[in-house]
Amino acid sequence: MSGLPKVRWGIITQWFVEDLVLDWPEGKVEHVIQAIGTSSIEKGQEFARTYCPKQKPKVYSSYEEVYRDSEVDIVYIGTPHGFHYRDCMEAISAGKNVLCEKSFTLNAKQAKEIFNAAREKNVYVAEAMWLRHRPLFTELKRLLHEEKVIGDVFRVFSDFASGVDIASLPPTSRYRNLELGAGSLLDIGVYSLTWARMTLGGSTPDQDEIPRIMAAQTHEEGVEVTTSTILRYPSTGKQGIVTSTTKALGAPGEVFAVVHGTDGYVEIEGRTPSAPESFTVWNKQEGNPDRAFFPRDMCQGKKYEFPTLGRGFVHEAERTALDILEGRKESRIMPWAETLYMMEIMDEIRRQGNTVYPGE
Repeated sequence: MSGLPKVRWGIITQWFVEDLVLDWPEGKVEHVIQAIGTSSIEKGQEFARTYCPKQKPKVYSSYEEVYRDSEVDIVYIGTPHGFHYRDCMEAISAGKNVLCEKSFTLNAKQAKEIFNAAREKNVYVAEAMWLRHRPLFTELKRLLHEEKVIGDVFRVFSDFASGVDIASLPPTSRYRNLELGAGSLLDIGVYSLTWARMTLGGSTPDQDEIPRIMAAQTHEEGVEVTTSTILRYPSTGKQGIVTSTTKALGAPGEVFAVVHGTDGYVEIEGRTPSAPESFTVWNKQEGNPDRAFFPRDMCQGKKYEFPTLGRGFVHEAERTALDILEGRKESRIMPWAETLYMMEIMDEIRRQGNTVYPGE
């Protein structure tokens, strides 16, 4: 017995499980895999034996059975984007707390309806944006906005490229099926947007203005495959260039985002923008205003490295469990207003890019 408070999870996807059962000495919660929902009992049982051999979760052949399990404290939903609204509403209707993967829904309207339902049922709901929980993300945010290591941030470039051959995929693939929310923006572009949001925005969404948006999208096989967006904040003049594409593959370890400030800049590196590994702070040189930035071999950058624990879900799972134990109904890291703020920006990008999902 660990002696730690327990939170019992119902899982509607299987990848998240590996980090829940990870042995983490700093953990403040015992995560129990109470139930797994799957389309195949046999595969679910095999998964349970492989990834949580010390626990004996119930394996159900439907998601509804997970929602009805009275011993489940919170449901993790990791189905394709197009199913998030349905799955969240069904779980909430059953009185379950919910952690739902990004992008939270297809649009802001669906997100508002989910939050209204959660408020009526008095349950916890949060968007599972694991990037925001990572120590690298929170430390960079602190350095930029509290210590101002590069002065006042005034622009950022952020890109996510993930190579997917859309034309070769079957129509049922989540990368091609519009019913499932196919497209680069909701799948990976949300990460590019999140880096811009953190570096250019304020501390809370209600304090921030919605940026003016200029967006373009390209489609193939009816699916959005490339998005380019310029964000401009009228009151400050801050700008962001946010891009995503499924037509190219970013090289692991390369710089995927650059943040410029009045006293320097930051490069963010890693396998992907969703799994950052390090960032380097380059400071402006003093005493030579016409050559403030020297070639790198003439100046010193300070690199901050952050090894990934497990697959990277540990911090998100821990904070969510603590929210539940403390009786919260919204995440401290990703409150409802923040999810709506991001969804409304993506709605406008899609409006300008002529990307429409069935039923909208």
